[in-house]
Amino acid sequence: MGQHHDIRFPGESQAYRAARDELLTAEIDLRRKSEAVAARRRALPAGGTLAEDYAFDEGERRTRLSELFRPGRSSLVIYSFMYTPDGQACPACTALLDGLNGSAPHIGDRVNLAVVAKAPIATLRAWAEERGWGNLRLLSWQGSSYGRDYHAESDDFGQIPTINVFTKDDAGIRHSYCSELFFAPCEPGQHPRHADAIWPVWAMFDLTPDGRGSDWFPSFSYD
Repeated sequence: MGQHHDIRFPGESQAYRAARDELLTAEIDLRRKSEAVAARRRALPAGGTLAEDYAFDEGERRTRLSELFRPGRSSLVIYSFMYTPDGQACPACTALLDGLNGSAPHIGDRVNLAVVAKAPIATLRAWAEERGWGNLRLLSWQGSSYGRDYHAESDDFGQIPTINVFTKDDAGIRHSYCSELFFAPCEPGQHPRHADAIWPVWAMFDLTPDGRGSDWFPSFSYD
């Protein structure tokens, strides 16, 4: 029996196995820490009461934030989709949402999910049609202060791809969580990684010897 199990692979050396066992120890520790962080996130005290019941443009009507909660689902995750001032979609946000579109039916069985942007709803819908997004609920925050209030926009950063979580109970709607790693200091050359939890592309790269690289960035299409 090895350090953790007795599985072996064809042609592996003793040096590989020793190093892999050390890595597995680190992976087990990371799994334990990830579970502990998730538990602490769930145990956060009640956040601030919703600043206002924002009205988002959903095309046919103005939809209030409170209306994004469906019966039986007390949590709402809102992803803020970045657009440039000249109306161009963010390639990184687009890559993230390409994946999230496929996961949305599974997520929606347990949690409310919405994607909001400052761009006009017609712009969002045209881009969604081009990308084949049929599962994402898209809304525009134009005409409301949602972006400023919940740090999806600032004078320093412009539009920000924040993830905000809200909860609803008999007492009303409260803010529960924001992906604040975006605003926290990080190591030189390191991406904030605030959205890693919902973006599996980077986790896939992390499994390989090439890793994330230093110059790769999502594009709308690839050769």
